[in-house]
Amino acid sequence: MASGETITSSEYISHHLTNLVYGRFPDGHWGLAHSAEEAKEFGFWAIHLDSMFWSIVLGLLFSYFFWKAAKSATAGVPGKLQNFVEMMVEFVDNSVKGSFTGRNPLVAPLALTIFVWVFLMNLMDLVPVDLIPRIAGWLGIHYMKVVPSTDPNVTFALALGVFLLILYYSIKIKGVGGFIGELTGQPFQTENWLLRPIFFVINLILEGVGLLAKPLSLSLRLFGNMYAGEMIFILISLMYGAGWVLGLFGGALQFVWAVFHILVITLQAFIFMTLTIVYLDMAHSEHH
Repeated sequence: MASGETITSSEYISHHLTNLVYGRFPDGHWGLAHSAEEAKEFGFWAIHLDSMFWSIVLGLLFSYFFWKAAKSATAGVPGKLQNFVEMMVEFVDNSVKGSFTGRNPLVAPLALTIFVWVFLMNLMDLVPVDLIPRIAGWLGIHYMKVVPSTDPNVTFALALGVFLLILYYSIKIKGVGGFIGELTGQPFQTENWLLRPIFFVINLILEGVGLLAKPLSLSLRLFGNMYAGEMIFILISLMYGAGWVLGLFGGALQFVWAVFHILVITLQAFIFMTLTIVYLDMAHSEHH
């Protein structure tokens, strides 16, 4: 928004909750949406540029520092960066050992990537809500959401990646027949040949719903918690324009919420990582 433009509280909230969207308009030309209504015209193939940008930047930042720590690792007295990375690796490794009973060299690196990446995306929620959007406004960028995990497209993409790994390892370890057998053999069984087709359909529906619920629960849990946290920060920031008394109260409230939110963003990253490990363990096991 333009500097000095007077807006209502609802417009302020709506502006902060709107992504920078690129897509194709109904008349065929491609461009950026200048309002939430225009973004809806893009349909399914709308691209949230801000979510993609910050996700990629944070992913590269994570990769760079861990690569730098590995490159400069020493058997002697470790530096601060090496010490921190080793602590993170040990923490994730212990989590994997406690939840994963199979053998798969991919699980620990995947868990580490998920935990650190999701944590960094969540951590962006502690950046003052007006800081980066205001800078973006000076550069002519209308919208800028800086917390990728408040975008369901990001959380669903992460969960979908985990879901595809679940399907892959379920079929790889148990075979197509074993995987289908698990979907159709539990929880109802019968020796009556007349009832078996009915139970087959019932079990397929129940187990299929349970399987599909895994990526949904992963994505919606992360999105819901982070979206609620962002909304609280936005509501608190409204107090700054309501006089110095409410402004001081809002500042104190924002500090308290930020301290508490550190626990929330860490817990959400840990939960996403842990459930990923558990789901992959179930995919490697003979019976769910």
